[in-house]
Amino acid sequence: MRAELSVIIPTLDASVALPQTLSALMEGLEAGLVRELIISDGGSGDATRAMADEVGAVWVSGAPSRGGQLRRGVAASGGAWLLVLHADTVLPEGWSGVVGRQMSRGRPGYFRLGFDAEGLAPTLVAGWANLRSRVFGLPYGDQGLLVSRSEYDAVGGYLDIPLMEDVAIARALGRRLEGMPLRVRTSAARYARDGWMRRGMRNLMLLLRYLCGARPERLRARY
Repeated sequence: MRAELSVIIPTLDASVALPQTLSALMEGLEAGLVRELIISDGGSGDATRAMADEVGAVWVSGAPSRGGQLRRGVAASGGAWLLVLHADTVLPEGWSGVVGRQMSRGRPGYFRLGFDAEGLAPTLVAGWANLRSRVFGLPYGDQGLLVSRSEYDAVGGYLDIPLMEDVAIARALGRRLEGMPLRVRTSAARYARDGWMRRGMRNLMLLLRYLCGARPERLRARY
């Protein structure tokens, strides 16, 4: 398998979650799929830089804005395909084969969402996210995004905005974006802190306001 995949991870004080995410990526290196890892940082003050250096990642730094960080990260990469992950999203075993097959099909894709927590609330929130992705074509960034460089460039890439950059690019890719048959595991820490239903409803309201034309800069204060 030819190494043509660039993995881009935006970070900001991500040293707690990042080790598991990096460990899961090793499968892609061993399979000869991953060309490089780009860490696009927004000003971390913890051990994130040391972790990036330890695994030989390319380090890119700039202002803390996820859209801007992703845009800079992609600009620093050289792969024909891009896999964008959040720092607390862990890929499942077997992901390299699924991603390789998706690349061979030439279609952008995303994973199903799961959480590192059990119970009714995590099941409901993940279920809604997967339904939203499948029916409306709006996966969030914590589900990962696989896209070819040519298609990324064709839709204008990530917007330099602090929030909803994932929704914006999903809308630009449209119905070409496909769900891949594996589930990632994303940290439930923010939901556990804020309350599952409360945070889920807040995220839904932010999405609706964005789709109705609210500026991401204003929405960021409510996130």
